[in-house]
Amino acid sequence: MVSTTDEEGNKALGGAIKPRQGPQQPIINYISVKSIDEYSSKVEKLGGKVHVPKTAVSGMGCFAVCLDTENNAFGLWEQNESAK
Repeated sequence: MVSTTDEEGNKALGGAIKPRQGPQQPIINYISVKSIDEYSSKVEKLGGKVHVPKTAVSGMGCFAVCLDTENNAFGLWEQNESAK
């Protein structure tokens, strides 16, 4: 796990680094959002696709993986400690 703080010591960016599951597995950057449902709709409205729908990570939150209009993958992350 990786976490950072801003200049005032407040929690800032966080994440994790894990091994690839195969040599062709791409790096996916995640963007923290307040609502995956809301931002998944925005992705589709702007011409992107939701590749992996909203998925819970128990006790941490939810994620979705999207593709932009050029098929570049990126993730959405919604913090929610009550996710199941």
